[in-house]
Amino acid sequence: MGSLYKDEQDNWITVCLKYLLFVFNFLFWMGGGVVMGVGIWTLVDKGEYLSLLASSTFAVSAYILILAGGLVMVTGFLGCCAVIREQRSCLSTYFSCLLLIFLIELVAGVLAYVYYQSLSEELKQHLSKTMTENYAQPGKESITHSVDRLQQDFKCCGSNNSFDWAHSVYIMSPKAEKRLVPDSCCKTTTPQCGKRDHPSNIYKVEGGCITKLEQFLADHLLIIGAVGIGVACLQPAVGLPMCPIYFRPLSSCLLYPSLWT
Repeated sequence: MGSLYKDEQDNWITVCLKYLLFVFNFLFWMGGGVVMGVGIWTLVDKGEYLSLLASSTFAVSAYILILAGGLVMVTGFLGCCAVIREQRSCLSTYFSCLLLIFLIELVAGVLAYVYYQSLSEELKQHLSKTMTENYAQPGKESITHSVDRLQQDFKCCGSNNSFDWAHSVYIMSPKAEKRLVPDSCCKTTTPQCGKRDHPSNIYKVEGGCITKLEQFLADHLLIIGAVGIGVACLQPAVGLPMCPIYFRPLSSCLLYPSLWT
């Protein structure tokens, strides 16, 4: 009688643990989707601004997150398969992927944090030069488009202020047709509206586009760093409950007898 009760209790514990581990891995799989989504959102949401940056660290961090998110989703699926099919080989692959993902996400988070520290200085040194020397120049169409989008989206004019354009190659050339600022500085964009730089006609923002772009990129970098490091730190919550299954034969026999028969 006591033996029968113990067997029933063991079966009940086994079923509960299996369902618990399945839920853990399903949540892990969903988390992978979130990580991948953040990476894609970072590149898609005003991703054309990347051409205005001197460093590719921002883009690299986003691509790493997308890669990590994809691996997390695959790993979550493997974890679910390991629980359902009770295969030790799946568990081996599962733990290998967990370690790889942990390292990738940690790298993405650290890269984002390090770049965040140098972002302000990079923009001050690079953005002004890019806007004044490359705007509307042959072969620089992507930069011209990015600058126009930047000024329209963030309602700003010039890297620090609208007077920065007075020193630009474009404004000093006949091609500008006596414009004082590019037309994208105008509150209402019309052909040759940049000939008038009165505050009623163009955007006059304290700190210029540098301040606006810096805040935008800083917000994205904080999200990348938080997601990368956060998910990496949460992975043990998923992996540790499965460690006894793999590393301890007694626990494995309790949970998955078929692994050892």
